[in-house]
Amino acid sequence: MSQPSRPRGLDRFLNLFTEVRSGEGSTALLLALNVFLILMAYYVLKPVREALILGEGSAELKSYLAAGQVAVLALVVPLYSRLVAMYARMRLINVVTIFFSACPVVFYVLAQFGVPLAVVFFVWIGIFSLMIVAQFWAFANDVYTKEEGERLFVIIGFGASLGAVAGARIADRLIEPLGVYQLMLLGSAILLAQLGLTNYVNGRSRSATRRAPAKVATTSEPQRSGTNAFAMVFRTRYLLLMGLMLMLVNLVNTTGEYILGSIVKDTAAAMVAGKTTSLTEGQLIGDFYSKYFTYVNLLGLVLQLFVVSRAVKYLGMSWAVMILPLLSLGAYNILIFAPTLVAVLTAKVAENATDYSLNNTVRNMLFLPCTYEQKFSAKQAIDSFFVRMGDVLSALVVFLGTAVWSLQPRGFAAINAVLVVVWLVLAWRVGHDYTRLAASGLPPQTRAPVPQPAPGGSGHAAVGRL
Repeated sequence: MSQPSRPRGLDRFLNLFTEVRSGEGSTALLLALNVFLILMAYYVLKPVREALILGEGSAELKSYLAAGQVAVLALVVPLYSRLVAMYARMRLINVVTIFFSACPVVFYVLAQFGVPLAVVFFVWIGIFSLMIVAQFWAFANDVYTKEEGERLFVIIGFGASLGAVAGARIADRLIEPLGVYQLMLLGSAILLAQLGLTNYVNGRSRSATRRAPAKVATTSEPQRSGTNAFAMVFRTRYLLLMGLMLMLVNLVNTTGEYILGSIVKDTAAAMVAGKTTSLTEGQLIGDFYSKYFTYVNLLGLVLQLFVVSRAVKYLGMSWAVMILPLLSLGAYNILIFAPTLVAVLTAKVAENATDYSLNNTVRNMLFLPCTYEQKFSAKQAIDSFFVRMGDVLSALVVFLGTAVWSLQPRGFAAINAVLVVVWLVLAWRVGHDYTRLAASGLPPQTRAPVPQPAPGGSGHAAVGRL
C-alpha cells in the first residue's frame, strides 16, 4: 500500500492553522482569495449604500427597508431555485454573478441622469451580499467532501474576514478622490475578477477528481428535482432547524447591537453634559465605534486562525455549534445585572468576533452532508431570507420594547437571554443531527408533500390515482 505523500512547504505552513494534507493548500488558498474578493467588493460598495440612504433618506428608512428586503427575497429565492434546477453548477454561478456585477454599472449610469437610487440600491446590496456569499459557500461545499471541508473551511473563512477589512480600508482611501458613484464601478470589477477565479478553481477541482477517481466527491452534476427552496427547507427537519437557528442568531445579535448603541449614546451624552471631555457627542460615538470594530476584527482574525480548526477537531461539530450561544447566554446574563459600557463592549466584542469567525465557519460546514440542491437552493433561503427575518424580528422587539414597554438596556438583555436559551436548544439539535448524518453518510431527508384529495373523491381514492 502506498504511503500518503508528505505535505509540501505551503501545506506545512498552513498546518499551523489547521490540518492540511499534501496538495490541498493551493486550492484552499485560491478559495480563500475568492471569498476575499467577494467580501472586498461588498465592503467597497457598503459605504455607497450609507451615503445614498442617509443622503436621500434617513436612518429610520434603513430600518423599514429591512422588511422590504425580506419581501423581495421571498420572490428572488424561489427564482434562484429554478435556476439551480435549470443550469449546471458553473453556468448557474456565472449567470448569477454576472447579473449582480452588471447592476452597479447600471446604477452608475442612472446616477449620471440624476435618478434617485437610495432605496433600490439599499435593497439590492442587502440581497447581493447574502446571495453571492451563500452561493460561494455552496460552491465550496460542493468542491470539498465533508471530511475535507471540516479541515479546510478554516482557511477559506480567514479569506472572508480579511476581505472585509481590506474592502473597508480601500473604500476609506478611495471614496474622497474617486467619489461615491465611482466605487460602484470598482465593486463591479472586483466581482468579475473573483468570478474568473471561481471558474479556474472549478477547473482545478474537476481535474483533481479525474486524476483520483476513487475519491468520494460531490463535484458531479446530479439530477435536480426543481423543488422550491422554501418547500425544501420546511419539509426537511435538519434544514428547518438550521434556518430557525440562524434567524435567532441574527435576532439576538441585532438586538444586542441596539443595546450597545443605546448605552454608547447615553454614556457619550452624559460625558458631554458633565463636561468631562472636550469632544462632541458625535466624536465620542465615532471614536468608540472605530475602536469597537477594530477589536472585533482583530479578535475575529485570531480566532479564525488559531481556534476554529481546533474547536471543530477536538470538540466536534456538535459542541462547536453551541459555543456562540453559550457565550451569548453568559454575556446577556451579565448585562442584566451590570448594563455598563465596559460590560456591553466586552460582551459584544466577544460575541461578534466569535460569530464572524467560529460560528460563520461552522454554519457553512453544516451543509457539507447535504445534497447539491440543498447546498445551493436551500442554503440561499436559509442564509438570506431567514437571516433577514432575524433583522425584522429584532426591529419589532426594539419597537415594542421602546414604544410599548419602555424597556431599559437591561430589559432588552433579559429578552435576549431568553431567546438565547431557545437558540441553544436548536444548536444542540442541529449539532446532534449533523453528527448522525455524518455517521450514516446519508443526506438530510426531505418529507414528501402530503397528497391532497381530488375534488369529489375520498382521500384514499385520490392517493390511488397518483
